[in-house]
Amino acid sequence: MRGRGAIGVVVALAAVAAAGTGGAGAAGPGGLLLVANKGDHTLGIIDPGAGRMVAVVKESGVTGHEVAASPDGRTAYVPIYGDSGVGRPGSDGRTMDVIDLASRRRVATVDFGGPHRPHQPVFGPDGRLFVTAEIASAVKVLDPRTNAVVDTLPTGQPESHMLAVSPDGRTAYTSNVGAGTVSVIDVAMRKVTAVVTVAKRAQRIALSTDGRFVFTADQDAPRLAVIDTRTNRLVSGVALPAVAYGTAPTPDGSFLLMALPGASQVGVLDLASMEVVRTLDVPKAPQEVLVRPDGRMAYVSCDASGQVAEIDLEQWKVGRLIQAGPQADGLAWAPQR
Repeated sequence: MRGRGAIGVVVALAAVAAAGTGGAGAAGPGGLLLVANKGDHTLGIIDPGAGRMVAVVKESGVTGHEVAASPDGRTAYVPIYGDSGVGRPGSDGRTMDVIDLASRRRVATVDFGGPHRPHQPVFGPDGRLFVTAEIASAVKVLDPRTNAVVDTLPTGQPESHMLAVSPDGRTAYTSNVGAGTVSVIDVAMRKVTAVVTVAKRAQRIALSTDGRFVFTADQDAPRLAVIDTRTNRLVSGVALPAVAYGTAPTPDGSFLLMALPGASQVGVLDLASMEVVRTLDVPKAPQEVLVRPDGRMAYVSCDASGQVAEIDLEQWKVGRLIQAGPQADGLAWAPQR
């Protein structure tokens, strides 16, 4: 791990910022929306109130797929995965960019100590940052105060690509793509307590708001796999109108939003009945879904168009299409306090 100071190239969209935000520090309703743009290797910073991207920060390498924001909204973290996709040959990233959102500059680089393809960063409730290290079959744990790796959690499975952490921070869950499994990890014991087979191939992963269920999508059939976290067993799958990808629950625990890339839609699953109750059309190849903390809006990154679709969750309507960058992918919400 090494710090590199305030280095990196920042391209500030000054005219857009002035028109849309009234200043560099301004933001939309309670925060900023962050998007990892794979096509040009940048982090996009979106003012959701103005509905436009106000700055981009060039990444230090190729390529960041996912992003996390610190709980205080001051810092973004972008793992540099590599130039390929999960399970495919290509370069193997080993670092993570640490970006100050006020100055819009990269202020440090974390080195994970090996070509691990770091992918998804997730903050736990204790303030530590968990990052999947795909090739190492592990999750790295960082202290964001020092940017030091302080722990390593084994996953026991290959291609540990995506991650969820329980609300109490005691358990981590990884979606192991090519293995089609979910690893259940006791964080304190640094031990895999269960491996649940969910499909031939899995993808992204989410937890219900109360931590009762884990969701991941079968990549070969239109089916949502659901794991009961009390038993770590697969319960009945949910039939979907198309193969799903990213998923996210609403804060009140009522619904699960699901990106359906092949259908260019977002599906809405009623978690009480476990039935899809509506679908909403979005631009081609939706990837990740992020629900705003206030539960009023959701945002969906759309790879093919380089846009983020804004969904009004009170009216259940797609509103603005916010131009991001090419191959818009991972999303995060940086709160303003």
